[in-house]
Amino acid sequence: MTDLDSTADIMAGISSRLAGQLSLVTLDGRRRPGPPALVLVGHGSRDPRALRTVLALMERVRELRPGLPVRLGHIELNEPLLPDTLAALGDAPAVLVPLLLSRGYHVKRDIPEMAAAATARTRVAAPLGPHPLLVETLYDRLLEAGWPTGPDDATRRSSGVVLAAAGSRDPDSAADTRRTARLLADRLGVPVVPAYASAATPTVRTAVRALTARGRHRVAIASCFTAPGRFATQCAEAAPWIASAPLGAHEAMARLVLHRYDQALSTPAAAEPTLASA
Repeated sequence: MTDLDSTADIMAGISSRLAGQLSLVTLDGRRRPGPPALVLVGHGSRDPRALRTVLALMERVRELRPGLPVRLGHIELNEPLLPDTLAALGDAPAVLVPLLLSRGYHVKRDIPEMAAAATARTRVAAPLGPHPLLVETLYDRLLEAGWPTGPDDATRRSSGVVLAAAGSRDPDSAADTRRTARLLADRLGVPVVPAYASAATPTVRTAVRALTARGRHRVAIASCFTAPGRFATQCAEAAPWIASAPLGAHEAMARLVLHRYDQALSTPAAAEPTLASA
């Protein structure tokens, strides 16, 4: 690199930083209010890979929306815990985006109660699923695991997918997972059966047997988990053919997080409890 190129890069960097600072100031010299913080709400896991995955996703969100303050809080098992993250915000505004893939107790009770107990002015966004961006991630993870990119009719007739999710006793959670399964089936052109690691039926092994009984001898497991952990590992072990990796820090997941953030900001406060799913 020549001295001229080096000088140009330095000046470009200075100009970029100066423009960023000026964007925070109005014409009369007053500081513009910044956007509400985006607080990613992870479940928490004893598996160290889960925290690493969530941190990687957080970095992708920051890359897609420079200047947006992004924080992390967990419901349990990992630090920082959500109440501590909210306490650090003081009375600043924030949008809590659950890194959960359906409605259930955590989304309906735990997270809103933690938010209500904080001094921060918060909104709680909808969970990440169901949504086409979630299905885009599931599809890409299946391709990475070995799903054929252009299956012929014979391959489609012999193939099926089990959508493996955590499970919940809440019927809304099951409804959301079924909706995600239908969207993925439309994308793949094969049957997709939702199944659960706990608290709901069918189990993954039962769903695999059901598809096999229908003549679907190439059965894949689509891992509908945000990050690696005990449930994701158990479900993958039940795969008779291939099993996809958890959703992780896929770019579509980062875009989905930002979509939920924007959606929450554009939703009137009185309408927030409905937790729109699309």
